[in-house]
Amino acid sequence: MSEEAQPKNNNRFRKDKPWDTDDIDHWKIEEFKPEHLAQPFTEESSFATLFPKYREVYLRECWPLLTKALDKYGIACVLDLVEGSMTVKTTRKSYDPYSILKARDLIKLLARSVPFPQAVKIMEDGIACDIIKIGNITRNKERFVKRRQRLIGPNGSTLKAIELLTKCYMMVQGNTVSAMGPYKGLKDLRRIVIDCMKNIHPIYHIKELMIKRELAKDPKLATESWDRFLPHFKKRNVKSKKKVIEKPKKEYTPFPPAPQKSKIDLQLESGEYFLNKKSNEGGVKRKRGE
Repeated sequence: MSEEAQPKNNNRFRKDKPWDTDDIDHWKIEEFKPEHLAQPFTEESSFATLFPKYREVYLRECWPLLTKALDKYGIACVLDLVEGSMTVKTTRKSYDPYSILKARDLIKLLARSVPFPQAVKIMEDGIACDIIKIGNITRNKERFVKRRQRLIGPNGSTLKAIELLTKCYMMVQGNTVSAMGPYKGLKDLRRIVIDCMKNIHPIYHIKELMIKRELAKDPKLATESWDRFLPHFKKRNVKSKKKVIEKPKKEYTPFPPAPQKSKIDLQLESGEYFLNKKSNEGGVKRKRGE
């Protein structure tokens, strides 16, 4: 090439930003304060959710605590025992627009048997929740119960290991799994739960997460691929052999089988038919003579 390619000057329109220094964390989530809102909300937002009958006693006990916790954010809550529903709604005192969505998640978690001291942590920044439906993955009831039990493990050891590695809270209840924690941890936890219900044991994911946690400590591997360190498990379906009962082969004949002899034919061959006939005739003559 005769003409050399000239480098493009993409930074010609960029200006210096003296206020933007390296010590500023651009990813930090700033706390939303009441003074950030110029005027109250123009419309009322509300969310409602139903709860099962067995949660009624517990909700009635912890409702004053819930009202006090949501009052900090200016959100009102209503417990309807007749319909079996919980409602949260914004008021004139509400200042954080996202707090109503956090309150919606809070009542969802309470309906799914999460205790109040744990569920109220959802109102904090950086913590989200995920309610994973597992009831419709397997049709067989026995298989579903066995796979759900794998998530808990013996004496809750598997559940505890998942919670430590993902830094999330996990609650297995009925046909759902309720989870709370950081977004990255929730993503891993959902993958573990769904794969467990699809017959992939949680121990494989636990091993993978333990290796990843150790690799994250090494700054040299930050820009490298970790595939060579992670285990690759092959899926094996071991089918149980069924006992095959061998039946003796019959010789082929072109003629159909002989018809079965009737009861009268068998009596004629043995002579029993004529003996019965004589005895019956003798009995009739006696009756006539009498």
